[in-house]
Parts: sequence; C-alpha cells; structure tokens
Amino acid sequence: MTTRTTGGDPHATPSATPPAAEYAQVVRRLTRAATRSGASLVAEAAALVDGWAALVDPLAGVVHSTPRSAGAAGLRAVTQPQAHSRLSLHQVSGPGGPILVLAPGAAASASLATLTAQTAVNLLRVRARRAEEARGAEQRLHTAVLRLLLRGRADTAAEVLGTSSTHATVYRLTGPGAGAAHEALWRATQTEVSGDGPRLLVCLDGAELAVVACHGAPDPHGADGGRHPTRPLVARLADRHQLLGGVAAPAPLDMFVTAWAEAGAARNGAAVGRLAAAHGLGAHGLLHVVPPDRLVAWSAAVLHPLDGEQRRTLEAWLRSGSAQAATAALGVSEGTVRTRLRSVGARLAADLDHPTVQAQLLLALRVPAGPARATAAAPVLPHPPLPAALLGREHAQGWASALLEPLDKRLRIALRCWLAHRGRTAPAAAELVLHRTTLTTWLGECGRALGLDLSSATVRAELRLAVETAAAPDDVPAALPRRGGRTYRGS
Repeated sequence: MTTRTTGGDPHATPSATPPAAEYAQVVRRLTRAATRSGASLVAEAAALVDGWAALVDPLAGVVHSTPRSAGAAGLRAVTQPQAHSRLSLHQVSGPGGPILVLAPGAAASASLATLTAQTAVNLLRVRARRAEEARGAEQRLHTAVLRLLLRGRADTAAEVLGTSSTHATVYRLTGPGAGAAHEALWRATQTEVSGDGPRLLVCLDGAELAVVACHGAPDPHGADGGRHPTRPLVARLADRHQLLGGVAAPAPLDMFVTAWAEAGAARNGAAVGRLAAAHGLGAHGLLHVVPPDRLVAWSAAVLHPLDGEQRRTLEAWLRSGSAQAATAALGVSEGTVRTRLRSVGARLAADLDHPTVQAQLLLALRVPAGPARATAAAPVLPHPPLPAALLGREHAQGWASALLEPLDKRLRIALRCWLAHRGRTAPAAAELVLHRTTLTTWLGECGRALGLDLSSATVRAELRLAVETAAAPDDVPAALPRRGGRTYRGS
C-alpha cells in the first residue's frame, strides 16, 4: 500500500499497536460497511477516527465524503497536499486512481487512525477488483439499456435496470479525449456493485461518450434548479478533456428519443470544453418566473381532460416536432399518433396547429404535477398571450422585453414570423420576402444574441410566448426594414 502523509514520515510505525479487541472491532465494522457500499465504508472510517473522510478521484473529483461538506476539503488536499499537514492521503490504486483522505479527530490515537486507513484502503481495493471483474458485463448492460431507450422501449429498459426511475437526463459528449473521460467517469461512478442495477448509464461509441442519469421527476423550483447532481461531474470532465458536450432537460423515459436529439443539438452548438444545455430559457424560463402554485394549478386545469396516454402522445409530438418523429418515442404508427392528436384537440377544444397553443401546451406538460385535486378545465387560447394571464400584464411585458432586449427590430420581426411558422424556414422566408439563406443567418444571430439553442422545441415554445407578449403593432413582416439587394429586398 502506498501511503502519503503530509507533515511526517509516511512509513513511520505507530507508537502503539491497538489492542486485539479494538483491532477486531475496527476490521469488523469496516468490513460490514464495505458490504453495503463504498459510501458506507468511507462514512464508517470517518466515524471510527472521530473526524472526516473523503474518497477523491483526481480526474473526476469527489466520489464519497462524510460529512458531505468534507468533499471540498478532500479535493483541496489531493491537489495541494503540502498545504494540509494534518491530513493523511492514501492511494487506493495506481497513479491517477482514487485517494482516501482521512482527517482524524483530536481524540483518535495514531495507531487507530493508521489501522482504520489501512483496512479501509484494502477493502476499497477489494471493491475495485470486484467492480473491474464485472466491468465487461456492466458495460454491455449499459449499452443494451441505451439501445432499448433509443428504440422507445422505456418500460423494458426500466425493467432491465430494476429501477423505479421515471425520468432521465441525457448528456452527449464528443472529442479525442472521450476515451479518457469515459475511463475516469466509469471509475468514479461505477465502483458500486449493487443488485438494484445502475442508475447512471455510461456508454462509449467511438468518439462519443453518452451519459444517462436515471432519476425521478425533477423539481425545477429546488435549490439546484431541477438539475441532476451528475451535471457538475460531467461538466468538469468536458472541461478537463476538452470535449464538446450537450445536455437535454430532464425528460420522461417515454420521451428519451427526443431528449437524445436535444442533447445532440445542444452539443453541436457548444464550445470546446463546455457543456451546453438545452434547458429552455434557463433562469428566464416561465417555470422559474411564474409562482409555482399558480403554475401548477393552471397546468392541472389545462391538462385535466387528458388521460396518461394522450398526455404522452401530445408531449412526444410537441417535443419532436412532427407526428412522424413522435412514432419512435411512442412505438406506434404515424396514423395512430394523428388519431390520438385529433382526440386531444377535441377534448381540449383547442386548435393544435396554432403555434401559440402548442407553446402553451408544452409549457403545461413541463410543469411538475402538484397535489391531486378536482379542478375545472382552463381554456387554451392563442390570445391574449399566456404570460399576461399568469403574471399580470405589466410583469409579463417586463419579462418578455428583458428576454428579447438583445434583438433589434429586424431580428424581432424575423424571429416572430419564423416561430409563427413553427420553426420552418422556407414559408417564413417567403412571408418575409427574404432569401432562405438570409433568414438562416439572421436566426443564427438571434440564437447567439439570446444565448439560446433555437433547435430546441422547449426554447421555441417559450420564445413564441415571449415574442407575442412583447410584440408591438409594427412587428410584422410588412414593417421589416429594407436595404435592397438580392437577398435582403423589398417586395
């Protein structure tokens, strides 16, 4: 065992050997903890020395720590060992592998701290060997589950995983360093051998690293904004290995195919070493702006007439953009999707082809379910724009104006027209009397100015509500400023 301690001889013999009874008790407690999980083992080590402990991967960061707040101190000790003389660092495996950081309390003897560290490291090595032996089978399982999800077999995938997870957060990363990132991520997250199956899928296909975090329904009003805790780890790996990365908003397992496409689109617009998100408007999104109780009540009233199958069909259609694309997520024919959508439109008494109606419905579907209660159905109407009804006219105008402030009149008109045509460039360019290349260029300017991915259905839906809320009477194609020329001309 390689042992590194700061402020002393790492190979010094303890001044006293623990009594046999104490030795047996330490080994027994740590062994029992190791049979449960690596986190339990680290927690037991911290309890035995009446201090704190952390298992740190130099590449991936903190794996386990007790208490949780000790993780940052453990990470600092690994990166700057000379600055932490009271801590002992113990290499679990070869160079670049995880390190156990132990901080004994004042009452813990040197012999007890040494015994605890040695035993914990040996047990961590045993766990690592077990995980390595099962690695091939685990990786094949992850790949098989990912393929099931991509084929729309969410129920089968959840059964194989043995999980009750209902949602997934998808990360897709590419670059020459994808292999090294995969190795680091696997080492940091797949060391636990559990009969419950993996909760995090890690798959490498050539130069693409796919990470799928399975979890329950997110809470967008929580302290982390609804983000899964895996995200900081993936973002750190993207930075250290200079990968292009994209992450989709948490989506129901039924919508996995759409989330996969959104993560890929976000990645295509990312900078090297950065993780770009397809999370709608982020802090400007209506899920964060509208009071939660008001939003939940409105969503429940809007969707009240629909059953579970109709809601899944509606969300698949809205997020994928077409009935044909929704078939992959639902596992039914295009004709079946269209039949269900006609039934949805009839139940809601709404024109599903209207872009503002679509934007309202997608927002309603993204709202977390609140307490079950009887509620009267709320109308889904294109006018007046929804934010004014939920926020009040003045607040809604302020929200929309602040969001669209980076756009000049030319870009506002072009964006509004394009969104009115549900993101289709050709008919929007025809109405604007522009060349399609010119409109595509302008839309690129819009995306950069707003810092948003316009290929995301979620982004387009909330932008549609924003542009309609903030639209002035002259924000119409006829009022588009003209310069002349072949691609930017008047009628």
